[in-house]
Amino acid sequence: MMNEKELPVYAALDRMSIEYTRIEHPAAATMEACAAIGEGTGASHCKNLFLTNRQGTAFSLVMLGSSKKFRTASVSKQLGVARLSFTTAEQLENILGLTQGSVTVTGLLNDTMHCVRVAIDRDLLNEERILIHPNINTASLVVKTSDILRFLDLLGYEFTPIAVEDADAAVQSGSLCTDKPPNVFCCKKPPCRATLRMSSWIPTISTSSFT
Repeated sequence: MMNEKELPVYAALDRMSIEYTRIEHPAAATMEACAAIGEGTGASHCKNLFLTNRQGTAFSLVMLGSSKKFRTASVSKQLGVARLSFTTAEQLENILGLTQGSVTVTGLLNDTMHCVRVAIDRDLLNEERILIHPNINTASLVVKTSDILRFLDLLGYEFTPIAVEDADAAVQSGSLCTDKPPNVFCCKKPPCRATLRMSSWIPTISTSSFT
């Protein structure tokens, strides 16, 4: 049964002429729960993290391959921001209109202040198709990676490609992140796009370069 949160996603994808295949399934809030979803489609799972800097004034949506592990120091350095950590449930709801366990790139449709920065695992960019949640975790969409980049472009987002270790490599190097979502933090007003442009972040890449 389709959830009302999905409808704006499908309307936007249809408007952008982006093809997708919808798969309905029980709630899948972890990568382990997602593992069997989409078997036979040739699509790769995508891990999505919604993060904030130490001050809680800048926000990033980081998209990783399913075999990758988030290493705070490495990703923070590549994005040129203070130490990244997970946002609160309140920040996630206020900015992307999502709940924990359903973070996805289509949540950017709800980023009315256009204050979220996007970073994508370089290896994920090489995948032909990926699986994403349509703003809820009881369904997944098979979408071409090139169409995800077009989706970002049409919404006016650029992205930063990042290099992320595989889980096995991270274990061997002892670099696994042990960060947990903060217990208390409330960002009353996220920065506007103009504020973000004035930051010291490294240059981003236009999605049109990949289409």
